[in-house]
Amino acid sequence: MKRKLIRLDKLIVKRQILDSLTLAQSYIEEGRVKLEGITIKKPTSMAYFDSSVTVDAPEKEWVSRGAYKLIKGLYHFEIDPSDKTCIDIGASTGGFTDVLLSRGAKKVYAVDVGYGLLAWKLRNNTKVVVMERTNARYLTDEMLGGEKVDIIVSDASFISLKLLFKPLEKLIKEEGIIVVLVKPQFEVEKKKVGRGVVEDPQLHEETLSDLAAFIDTETDLILLNATYSPIRGPEGNIEFLFLLGSRNNTTLKHANIDFRELVKEAHETTH
Repeated sequence: MKRKLIRLDKLIVKRQILDSLTLAQSYIEEGRVKLEGITIKKPTSMAYFDSSVTVDAPEKEWVSRGAYKLIKGLYHFEIDPSDKTCIDIGASTGGFTDVLLSRGAKKVYAVDVGYGLLAWKLRNNTKVVVMERTNARYLTDEMLGGEKVDIIVSDASFISLKLLFKPLEKLIKEEGIIVVLVKPQFEVEKKKVGRGVVEDPQLHEETLSDLAAFIDTETDLILLNATYSPIRGPEGNIEFLFLLGSRNNTTLKHANIDFRELVKEAHETTH
């Protein structure tokens, strides 16, 4: 299938990274937009629909750079949070929460084991339920007032996702979905993580395959899709995104993903 091209400024607006063509054009001309890791200064430059695009935005746009990770996931997985009840696991300053609210989420439970991290504008938003000093491993629907949610997003650190899948699968509705940021540095054996950074593509592939197998055999979830984060973690770690659904939803089909190709593309396009 032939890949489709689109103007870079229009692609930025289509992905809802910025709100208007004027703003997108301004950012591009200021040198604040990277296409496949290369700074582009011409708004009319052409890009493929699935190109990696990052925008250097000040804090007033998003409370953290992590927002771009979820923006990529929502776009790639075709998720619309409008009028949905969501949970943000590992909310921290609230990059994911910020994006969900900007896309029309009805309510977001911002969950983090830390305290005092959530940005002030989110802390004071009536659509945000702040759940600080809360370990997601022990999160229950009773703690959410007895309700199950439509969407769970996760940007958890210093914990393997294998410890979170079981509690999280109990919190989504049958038709609900989960988007998790996969951080290989917290999934592989510590002795294989040099300086806290996983650089070996083979280790990335093994990590993703192992996690997918765990989901398939040890949880009531189904892996529906996967992609890579458009930006790396603070230490330079390449990260990935998994889309999961409930096994109880019989309309869903398990995805067969070529992790080798996914890892190859991630290494070639992220910086």
